[in-house]
Amino acid sequence: MSSAFSIALSALQADSDAINVTGNNLANLNTTGFKGSDVQFEDLISEYMGGQASGGFGMGVGAPLSEQVFSQGALQASNQPLAAAIQGDGFFVVQSASGQQLFTRDGDFTLNANGLLQTQTGENVQGWMAVNGVVNATGVPGNLVFQAGGILPPVATQNITTHINLDAASTGATNTFSAPIQIVDSLGNMHTLTINFTQKAPNSWGYDVTIPGSDLTGGKTGNVSVLASPGTLTFNTDGTLASSNTSPVALNVTGLADGAANMTINWNLFDSSGNGTLTQFAQTSSLSSSKQDGSQAAQLSQLSIANGGQIMATYSNGQQVVAGQLALAAINNPGSLLNAGNNNFTVSGATATPAIGLPQSGGRGQVVGASLESSNVDMGAEFTHLIVYQSSYGANSKVITTANTMSQDLLNLIQ
Repeated sequence: MSSAFSIALSALQADSDAINVTGNNLANLNTTGFKGSDVQFEDLISEYMGGQASGGFGMGVGAPLSEQVFSQGALQASNQPLAAAIQGDGFFVVQSASGQQLFTRDGDFTLNANGLLQTQTGENVQGWMAVNGVVNATGVPGNLVFQAGGILPPVATQNITTHINLDAASTGATNTFSAPIQIVDSLGNMHTLTINFTQKAPNSWGYDVTIPGSDLTGGKTGNVSVLASPGTLTFNTDGTLASSNTSPVALNVTGLADGAANMTINWNLFDSSGNGTLTQFAQTSSLSSSKQDGSQAAQLSQLSIANGGQIMATYSNGQQVVAGQLALAAINNPGSLLNAGNNNFTVSGATATPAIGLPQSGGRGQVVGASLESSNVDMGAEFTHLIVYQSSYGANSKVITTANTMSQDLLNLIQ
């Protein structure tokens, strides 16, 4: 009779533990990146009466095992630029204040006052910083630090390209056209070059490129040529630029009054496919577009995480530069991880060595920017579990009351 009490009590304890697990799952329905747990029950060893296996009975149920389930949670769009979610396997790598390496699926990141990329609970997100827009992910990942108000240094112009049509309808020295082109010096100051064309003969145009003398040391008057000598362009009979033209044309800007470095600029007359960027058609002379590869100094205006885990810095001039890269960890047996709180996990003695690297490599999933991973808890399934555990708890409580009644009846017989 005493076994009936212990068997039923083991079931009551197991059902209580299972309800605790279910309650924790339901409590974290809205926790970003949360992974719910399943409950596994196991029976205790049987006791045999008189040494006969057929007459044995069980000793109840053991303490249930709680196993975390690392299935994919739904991805939800986020309006936070530093939000990121993992589609597939892997974990973000973070570091606690004490230097402990932790892993999380919660990508709701933020910047602290010192520019450190952190989780909402203060762990430092790990990855690689970019140098001149290039990430080297072969080294050990470290903290990602971005200074607020950081300045993007200016880049001096090295190449210009112009798309210009020169009017073939009229000929002679009076057929002229000028096109202004903006360039940037090493200090980030803008200057205007002017390309001057004069038709010399059918299918032949002379050109010169000048800069205002006031931009040069000594404040020279008028415009000053930046060419070693004026040049000539020749066109084919169909109006296209003849391949015999020398390209690129070297423009030498020296002695700038603002103290910037001397500049040698390539004026490219042909694009990467070999097509001329200047034409001579019977249309009004015009500059349809121009391009130069310099940029002025600009202040950091926003950081955001792009698909693939790249951290993009957007500056006040609209330029975007890769500033860093998130690291992901692949863990072959994530079920062995220990819950460290704050949506973080830590390795146990049974955990395989985490393999840290770039997303979408080595079994690691994809990082999706401007998104967060929802909890993978299924509310309907958890309510079903509650009903089952409640029914089991009620049934086993009946075992105790029945065994108690039988014990009382036995005592009454003695009396």
